[in-house]
Amino acid sequence: MTEDEFNALYDKRPRKFWVKPWLTEQHRLLFGQYNRLINQLRLEDEASFINFIRMPPQLFDEILQRIENRMNKRATNFRRPLEAGLKIAVTLRHIASGDKYSSLQYNFRCGRSTITKFVPEVCRAIVDEFKDEVISCPTTSEEWRKISDEFYRRWNVPHACGAIDGKHVSIRCPPNSGSMFYNYKGFYSIVLLGLVDADYKFLWVDSGGNGAMSDAQIYNASELKYHLQEGTIGLPNPEPLPNDDKDMPYYILGDDAFGLRTYLMKPYSQRYMTREQLVYNYVVENAFGIMASR
Repeated sequence: MTEDEFNALYDKRPRKFWVKPWLTEQHRLLFGQYNRLINQLRLEDEASFINFIRMPPQLFDEILQRIENRMNKRATNFRRPLEAGLKIAVTLRHIASGDKYSSLQYNFRCGRSTITKFVPEVCRAIVDEFKDEVISCPTTSEEWRKISDEFYRRWNVPHACGAIDGKHVSIRCPPNSGSMFYNYKGFYSIVLLGLVDADYKFLWVDSGGNGAMSDAQIYNASELKYHLQEGTIGLPNPEPLPNDDKDMPYYILGDDAFGLRTYLMKPYSQRYMTREQLVYNYVVENAFGIMASR
């Protein structure tokens, strides 16, 4: 390292500002979206509050109440810590809209470097607090049968116990990873593989697969496939379909990337289909597409 590089890295000149004036607590309370806009929407226009944060005020308050202790920081002689509610609002707005940290800092009067630190903390706190009750995979035949009944009632697909698909989540290319995370769509990603019920709720999630892997590769290496294959996940025993007298296994729905199994149903091949097969593909793919997009 040269002397100039050393001096640039360890420059001891005093800061022009300890905190930039427009980022002070006073300006944040007067002009920040959390203390102004969000509170106004809460009182005057709940529909716009939901559109802005993507949840009703009651759910926002529940999240705040349940993870507040995880987010609170100790006050110092220099300044008070940011409110837990502000951190949650910034994080939810970032997730809901995709706004960059550089934009959020102006909207919420909160420094960009600070946002980069607390957004992962908020996400981790929410996951740790809610994961066991929000994403709970059924383990008994009664629980799976309830999901199957809802699939039949809502989507007219009998014996379906879930729909599985993978979604690519865009990321920056990790250092020294080559093309490992480069997917067929032309960007770097990790893969979220999820099983959802008829109401779009996640039953099981596998995240972190590199973007170059297919959905089938990730599924084949997952614990979900192992338990389905071994019959230890608790699916109900085969029963006749409506208006039929032959036993039919219960199964999950997948797209054409997955292999056909007694416990995994996929669409018919696109060639030489009968009218009945075309109708079946339309029902399955339409129902699954709606849930996957959600």
